[in-house]
Amino acid sequence: MKKIGSILAAAMLLLLAACGGSESNAAKSKKGTDKIIFADAGWDSIRVHNEIAQKILEEGYGYKTDATAGSTSATLQGLRKGDIDVYMEVWTDNVKDVYEDAVKSGDIIKTSVNFNDNDQGLYVPSYVIHGDKERGIKPLAPDLKKVEDLKKYPEVFADPEDPERGRVINAPSGWVVADHIDAKFEAYGLDETLNNFMPGSDSAIVASLVDAYKSGKGWVGYYWSPTAITAKYDLVLLEEPEYDEKIWEETKKTQFPPNDVVTAVNKNMSERLPEAVEFLKNYETSSALTEAALKYMEDEGASAEETAIWWLKEHEDVWTKWIPEDKAQKVKKAL
Repeated sequence: MKKIGSILAAAMLLLLAACGGSESNAAKSKKGTDKIIFADAGWDSIRVHNEIAQKILEEGYGYKTDATAGSTSATLQGLRKGDIDVYMEVWTDNVKDVYEDAVKSGDIIKTSVNFNDNDQGLYVPSYVIHGDKERGIKPLAPDLKKVEDLKKYPEVFADPEDPERGRVINAPSGWVVADHIDAKFEAYGLDETLNNFMPGSDSAIVASLVDAYKSGKGWVGYYWSPTAITAKYDLVLLEEPEYDEKIWEETKKTQFPPNDVVTAVNKNMSERLPEAVEFLKNYETSSALTEAALKYMEDEGASAEETAIWWLKEHEDVWTKWIPEDKAQKVKKAL
């Protein structure tokens, strides 16, 4: 009986040890230590940059990667907490307070400036100002140059639900920039003749622009570059006074502030995965390089992954400078 009891006890210890090992592995996986988790905050350019970085880390370094989708605020919170490891496009000024607090507290680490030659604001199709001879479109508002001028042209941007007033397409509700456009609306007196329309999503903005563009009608709304839309369509960014920090803080009646779009990692990444962090420190592109990818994505109906593969093949001279030669060879071989 003693012998049987000893065998049973040993078996139980083995079972408990096995269970303990499984829990430990599960916990490790949950913390993201077996995978590098990227933030998918919902727009095309961040998805493409995610896929470019993921391909390099997977094929060049042998890491496993994945992406977690969510709103800007949710994914930034995830980066701070460590549920997300890498953020490829932090639009620093759009989330200025949260970003600066996270860096100051040490929760996240800025690794590089992905690109800083971007624009954002209120756009109109070029034909609104200049016309389009090929399409037989005469200028709809030839003297339109500034955001403040918009209130003179309610009939050009007629609101289909309120035809006697114009319509300006804002950013979607919940985006930080939507509050900035609200403030500009008041500061420039646009509410005298124009309605401030809040779309449900980025795709709703694009759909309204494309419909207007195809029919040669007036359209004005918020957008930014680099995007597939600004690469594909001939748009004009309306002028505003040069950026002034004091005026911006008070009324937003200036250009948008300079907006470095940075890559960032959770604070634990440097210790956990120093090679990956070193790569991300070298990750630098431009609006032109990003728009090239987005234009390909739009023209070919390609996925973010397919676009990343195309981009890596097209711009070997760019990304091979980010990583050691032996890692680059592995990526090239995989492509």
